[in-house]
Amino acid sequence: MNLITDNWMPVRLRDGSRAWVAPTELTRPDILAFDADRADFNGALAQFVIGLFQTTFAPNNPIESRKRWTQPPSADELKALFAPVQAFFECEGDGPRFMQDLELALAPDELLDIGSLLIERPGGNALKNNTDHFVKRGGIEALCMHCAVTALFTLQINAPSGGVGYRTSVRGGGPLTTLLLSSSSDPNENSLWHSLWLNVMDTAHFEAGGGSPERTAPWETFPWLASQQTLQAEGGTVAPEQVHPTHVFWAMPRRIRFAEAEAHVGTCDLCARPTDQVVRSYMTRNQGLNYKGPWRHPLSPYYQTKEALLPMHPQPGGFGYRHWAEWAVGLRTENRQVEAATTVSHFLESGMGRRTGLRLRIWAFGFDMDSAKARCWYESTVPLYALADCEPHVYAEVSQEVAGWVAGAETAMRLLRDAVKACWFSKDARGDFSFVDATFWSATEAPFYRLLEERIHAAQAGVVVDRTEASERWCAYLYKAIQNLFDKEFIGAGAIERENPARIAQAKKRLMASTPKLRAALGLPAEERTAKAAAPKKAVN
Repeated sequence: MNLITDNWMPVRLRDGSRAWVAPTELTRPDILAFDADRADFNGALAQFVIGLFQTTFAPNNPIESRKRWTQPPSADELKALFAPVQAFFECEGDGPRFMQDLELALAPDELLDIGSLLIERPGGNALKNNTDHFVKRGGIEALCMHCAVTALFTLQINAPSGGVGYRTSVRGGGPLTTLLLSSSSDPNENSLWHSLWLNVMDTAHFEAGGGSPERTAPWETFPWLASQQTLQAEGGTVAPEQVHPTHVFWAMPRRIRFAEAEAHVGTCDLCARPTDQVVRSYMTRNQGLNYKGPWRHPLSPYYQTKEALLPMHPQPGGFGYRHWAEWAVGLRTENRQVEAATTVSHFLESGMGRRTGLRLRIWAFGFDMDSAKARCWYESTVPLYALADCEPHVYAEVSQEVAGWVAGAETAMRLLRDAVKACWFSKDARGDFSFVDATFWSATEAPFYRLLEERIHAAQAGVVVDRTEASERWCAYLYKAIQNLFDKEFIGAGAIERENPARIAQAKKRLMASTPKLRAALGLPAEERTAKAAAPKKAVN
């Protein structure tokens, strides 16, 4: 099987049907999205193709990038562009195999079930201690080569910690990935090709992110082409300057090799497609490539610590509008500094979306990992509206305003949580009250995006925005939202005989007097009266 020429990628077509295609077909206008049987596979497939495009035919400048956007290469052109690397993407045989250790000798008594490649599957200790209570062992015993290779690539780019010497990915275990997607209403600008190409940078800007362009040996991009010692001395590490910049897409922290595929007429345990050969087991060793140093992956946002920039990872609680500024334009406040993914910031700053009417979204996804344990897979899309059509100075302005709105929302959320706790137990009660937070973020999401859309469209039109008026409206809505949630979702919805009226009255009184705290969090003048600030007619509709 060759990943350049074989039809191994599941996609959804414009008519709603499903097909399997080769990378050379991805410029077809009827292909809308990847359509794998697992959400993490869809994210991995997108990163595979973006990496392939960036490696084989990155544009030389924004003008060339825009031309490719409007005039995608044909299947024959893609075949020619991929031809120099085609031999590096073989998945079987005695020679180099895609993402597999070249020198790892298979030991029959050390083989693992192929299902263990899936990140959420129980590990060796869970099986030994019989603690696989929620994700059970078994069920995945035989995979077609298509699913096996996709699982392997997914593991390599998300690799969590897995014991002594089992390396994490370039971005650590379970990184957050943010990709640009086209939201154009024009069918000629919203195919899968258009969304993927948005995330491919021109060569100069991409290479400025790290790595050594003069490192042109094939294995300095594709590490499975040589022995591990070629790139990393025993007990050593791999730094960006030791490899080509595109190595970041093909990093291989785990030493894995599949057992030989078996002839088997049946179906794959994952995709349920008919197959005539399956992969049942693989072998792994520790002490893989150890990525250390100032690595900067272009598809992830990074946050600043005292020591360095670090890649972001999904956290318990999931995604929401509170992350919008970090993902879209970055964030700089007194307590937190975040840089958006390089591909996102490059596209906005390059001006490719200006005066085009292009509408974009950000697709964010990743595993929330607790060491080697996958707690959850999170995935979301958020709108950018007309942000790509705005001038560069708007990005910092919008980021600052959104940071203020989110600070106000976080204050409102804490006020609501404290009020609920005070009614049920006491304000200082311990326990998991994250359901209150989740309900609040969900209830306030739609008005936030309405306010954001108004702000961006005003900037696009060159209209001077009254920031105070927008914050006043947001403050009024937050105040109204926490009152409604308190009365209708948490406290007022319970059986009266099980409630403590005195405690409820005290908590409600404190909540109704919370406007000054909301105003302070939003940077609004303290002398404004509560009644005026909370007037329903000024709330976001």
